[in-house]
Amino acid sequence: MHTILIKHFIKDYENTGDLRVRESYGTLGSITGIIVNFILAIAKYFAGIISGSISVTADAINNLSDAGSSVISLVGVKLSAKPADKGHPYGHGRVEYISALAVSFVVLLMGIELFKSSVDKIINPVPVKFNVLSLIILAVSILAKLWLGFFNKKLGEKINSAPMMAVMKDSFSDCLATGVALISIVVSAFSDISIDGYLGIIVAGFIFLAGFNILKETMADLLGKPADKEFTEMIEAKILSYDKIVGVHDMIIHDYGPGRKFASAHAEVSSLEDIMEIHDVIDLAERDIMNEFGLIISIHTDPIVTDDERIDSLKDMTNKIVKEISPEMSIHDFRVVDGPTHTNLIFDLIAPHKFHLSNEKIIQTIEDKLSKIDERYFVVITIEHAFN
Repeated sequence: MHTILIKHFIKDYENTGDLRVRESYGTLGSITGIIVNFILAIAKYFAGIISGSISVTADAINNLSDAGSSVISLVGVKLSAKPADKGHPYGHGRVEYISALAVSFVVLLMGIELFKSSVDKIINPVPVKFNVLSLIILAVSILAKLWLGFFNKKLGEKINSAPMMAVMKDSFSDCLATGVALISIVVSAFSDISIDGYLGIIVAGFIFLAGFNILKETMADLLGKPADKEFTEMIEAKILSYDKIVGVHDMIIHDYGPGRKFASAHAEVSSLEDIMEIHDVIDLAERDIMNEFGLIISIHTDPIVTDDERIDSLKDMTNKIVKEISPEMSIHDFRVVDGPTHTNLIFDLIAPHKFHLSNEKIIQTIEDKLSKIDERYFVVITIEHAFN
């Protein structure tokens, strides 16, 4: 069913790198969500009225808010598809993250309102009436929401859409919420005990948790989370595949929304290489990465000494000491400056965030270990933290 809808409504559906195709995916997901949630809201509201269940009625309102969330997602998809302009040279892709943020606020608000209604139902209980039609409506609703969740998951994975993945999580949490409401109806058939208000609080909890998770993940996208590790390793491997490039470091990937990533990296090359040849290799690497990964990248060249056995030996020795402190650490841009009384080992060191040793302590530890090998060794270290 999912594939049939995609093929029928999206032209050139396999070309997900095209912004117009992305917009079509987003439009399809949003309109489907609006239709499904609006129908479920009407059906559940009717079921809530005839059963007198606050948890069912509240679940209907939740579906109505989901339809509103799909409207927000639709607006977000349309705005994010706008091309880059003078005021927004990196495009409008982050509008998708803002729309996902708006969805999270709507979901959180619904959770709070349902909690308040449920507390009122506990204080002022009203009997829930068992009704077979209500059971059928709720059961069908769960199936519909499961389908909608998997549909948005499929669309979201195809175009890497934050709003669609947010709708997917909200849909799955709605299944739990509707399941709780269904339990309320079933219990009413066998008992006079009023548990509707308490179950409503449980439903509110599911809704609130879904909203919080969407908010948390969307804020991470807006604030700038690390790039996907697998993607970063693929780019590094691609750069290293070119002749004359012997190392890569300081890669930074900026995310300006799905399909709009920019990067920079440092490529180590032998200091003996011809600068014009290296420039040609770097140009080729940048162009190939753009064509293969859709990533606009700027590569800076770092010339290093590669044919000096002594420097290589000192680098290996220093790297071993660094790895003893933490396997997560690495060094690059290693240079050696000899003097009449001492030898400076100059390099950059990448340390983990929130490491248990301060930068000063890291430098002191490395220097102490090196001085035990040769008291003439001094270090000049620039400590950095990885961006990925």
